[in-house]
Amino acid sequence: MSDGRTTLHDRADLPRALPPSYSRVSLGIITSSTEANLLGNVHGGDIMKLADSTAGAVAQRHSGGPAVTAALDEMVLLQPVHVGDIVRTFAQVNWAGRSSMEIGVRVEAQPWGSAADEPLHVASAYFVFVAIDADGRSRPVPGLLVDAPEEVRRQREAEIRRAHRLARKEEIARGRKER
Repeated sequence: MSDGRTTLHDRADLPRALPPSYSRVSLGIITSSTEANLLGNVHGGDIMKLADSTAGAVAQRHSGGPAVTAALDEMVLLQPVHVGDIVRTFAQVNWAGRSSMEIGVRVEAQPWGSAADEPLHVASAYFVFVAIDADGRSRPVPGLLVDAPEEVRRQREAEIRRAHRLARKEEIARGRKER
């Protein structure tokens, strides 16, 4: 089923690899009382949803078409976000495999009424996305062209997280077979 638009994976000139800058995304919102939890802060689930949406935009851009969240590898909430804060997310591809990608997301918050206050790093997350075709099956994605030392570090750390995910999955499967 096609909507008539050409996507990256439909083209014969599919790039072998793309730099992280190609698909980097930043989103921003002003939080409101609808996101408040019982303590009057922004609910962590709302921060998670914003991070997932940002990561999804990055995955779609990098893969050139639909991509779905396959895993939330890690999310750390470092500081509370207050109602009225300006919240910004910054995301990029850290690693790309055959059909999956790790997207790193940084979340910052700043009081809306004070431009003098430095934004606070309030959360970080690592999402795994899988690119899918029109039938919902995985499809290939371009590799990742890393060059800058920061990009090399991110890719290396993403490979460590991937190895841990795979080892954990294997160990759990082995434990279930032993029963």
